[in-house]
Amino acid sequence: MLFSLIVFLLTCLLLIAAVLFFPRMRIGKLGMDTYWIIALLGALILIFSGNCPIKEVLAEMTSDSAINPLKILTLFLSMTALSVFLDEVGFFRYLAAKMLSHAGNGQMTLFFMLYGTVSLLTVFTSNDIVILTFTPFICYFAANAGIDPIPYLVTEFVAANSWSMTFIIGNPTNIYLATAGGIGFLDYFLKMFLPTIAAGIVSLAVLWLLFRKKLKKPLKALPSAKLRIADKGLLIIGLLHLGACTVLVAIASFLSLPMWIICFGFALSLFSMTSIYCLIRRRRPLEMTHTFFRIPWQLAPFMLSMFVLILTLERYGITTKITDFLGLGGNIYSYGFASFLACNVINNIPMSVFFSSILSPLSGVAGTGAAYAVIAASNLGAIFTPVGALAGIMWMSILREKNIKFGFMDFTKYGVAVSLPALVASLAALQLVI
Repeated sequence: MLFSLIVFLLTCLLLIAAVLFFPRMRIGKLGMDTYWIIALLGALILIFSGNCPIKEVLAEMTSDSAINPLKILTLFLSMTALSVFLDEVGFFRYLAAKMLSHAGNGQMTLFFMLYGTVSLLTVFTSNDIVILTFTPFICYFAANAGIDPIPYLVTEFVAANSWSMTFIIGNPTNIYLATAGGIGFLDYFLKMFLPTIAAGIVSLAVLWLLFRKKLKKPLKALPSAKLRIADKGLLIIGLLHLGACTVLVAIASFLSLPMWIICFGFALSLFSMTSIYCLIRRRRPLEMTHTFFRIPWQLAPFMLSMFVLILTLERYGITTKITDFLGLGGNIYSYGFASFLACNVINNIPMSVFFSSILSPLSGVAGTGAAYAVIAASNLGAIFTPVGALAGIMWMSILREKNIKFGFMDFTKYGVAVSLPALVASLAALQLVI
């Protein structure tokens, strides 16, 4: 048991170090993220040392259970493919440009429009995709308009990670924790609607208080916005697939269909229809090719490796002891704050895998309330520090590329101010609906 615990802790420490100091490595011309390699090494050590027998790992990964990590990965990667495809055809950039064209000359109007646009897109797509798409765009228009980009960058990041709680599909952590807890799409939405609204309103209010003085300064000039989408046929295909997939996932429980099968089916359909469309138009399916390579495949070895690490801790009863410490009563605040802090120690995806095991002994209303509290924390914990989520790591990397000075302490300063009140509001609202 001690060896397994040491390997787990060292892996977590190295993950944090990798995020902060060496997020990427190069082997020749090939560049890759380091976080999943570290997690994979930790998992392999436990497997080959006999602390987590390979037979147990394979049995869990081929089991017909809600927490089968392969099914959860399929669901998330399939939904990500639908969102990335829309980005490739220019849908998100089109909406961002439209937003700018209606912003007028006031920064305050632009601020509220950005928050609303990002929030709406995050609800129906993926917070990571929205962040990665809007961040370069914000840097561009801020430079051209002669304004400070920080209020808009922080607002975008906060909005994406506040409103990603609305649906299961908004964040991979939602998918993992809800699926592990046997929570369906509609049940999830009905319980998380009010906590999301509470977190969203509080986060917007805090952002306004933080940036209201800067937002009073006038815009020097707005960049010209290109509103054209090159291929509207591909846009229609992408929107139809995302819309139909979301509707079917919402009623999956009534159809007795697993959500992962629905999402995987729509991802296959998207690639098939795009190929046929491009063949008819006699053009190369570049959008489809780019989408395939932009899917975050590295999440697969990362999540599976963390699953092995947590499976080992569960095997030796360590997660049960943490459950006993937090209480079998499933106190919403204790589980919410514990998982919120854990996000910023081991990242929100490993935290979700870890807490799904901690939550497993709980049952009834206690288990449901605790599960939703951890889901809220997995989203809002991403705002606290850059370590809280992979989106934060990627976001900081983009800012460095754009020569925008915004370090770890800058992130944490705003993160503390926004995330803690939003978390309290969200957990208080959750207490009302459970």
